[in-house]
Amino acid sequence: MLIGGMPEAIKAYTITNNLEEVDSVKRQILKEYEDNLLKIKRKGFAYKLFKAIPENLRNQASRFILSNVKKGARSVSVQKLLPEMLSSYALNIAYQVMNPNDEVSLFSDDSRYKLFLSDTGLLITLAFIDKKFTENVIYNKLLSDKLEANLGYVYKNAVAQMLVSKGYKLFYYTMKSETSNHLYEIDFLISEGDKISPIEVKSGNYRQHKSLDVFCEKFSRRVKNKYVIHTKDYAFANGIHYLPVYMVPFL
Repeated sequence: MLIGGMPEAIKAYTITNNLEEVDSVKRQILKEYEDNLLKIKRKGFAYKLFKAIPENLRNQASRFILSNVKKGARSVSVQKLLPEMLSSYALNIAYQVMNPNDEVSLFSDDSRYKLFLSDTGLLITLAFIDKKFTENVIYNKLLSDKLEANLGYVYKNAVAQMLVSKGYKLFYYTMKSETSNHLYEIDFLISEGDKISPIEVKSGNYRQHKSLDVFCEKFSRRVKNKYVIHTKDYAFANGIHYLPVYMVPFL
């Protein structure tokens, strides 16, 4: 997760065994992305979108917030940019599903989405691109197994990356509580046969998964498997598969 899968980043680590050197290589790769994205019209807006991905994931909003990129930005204008940005394979997109069932793509909202980087190693560097390597707290916290809850977006990006590599399109679902303004969210939905399987990603306490529980109760007839992706060993309890992150490619 720290190094990512870019060949030059992997090469730098195998030669130097130094994460700061790896981070330097990833910064060079991101600079190349920046140069390419700046070639897209609209005064560099594509790169601003790209650079804002870590912040949007960190804020755990129910969709990508355009105001974090540019005040007054309109969703319609961004939708024209996204196909060209996605063609670079530098980022992945997850659309919000309005009516979860086995044909999730037919009930997704193109105007509500989340953006992920296609390489989690690059995400970790991009999150601190304006700071020195020594200020990037994610490296030390991941290595010491002390990643805070507000850094859980790193794991969600990794899961998104693995699901896309498996050929899945990314979809998520949000719903309001019937008794409060609380928003429940299923991180990812995948189709399995004629049913759907919800996925909740947990970087901390994996025993609490209220969103998954509420979703499965509401759509019980549509659910096939229930997955919690976490940092512990595999377990199966109360009808839920608790999968360690590295087992996502086997879904």
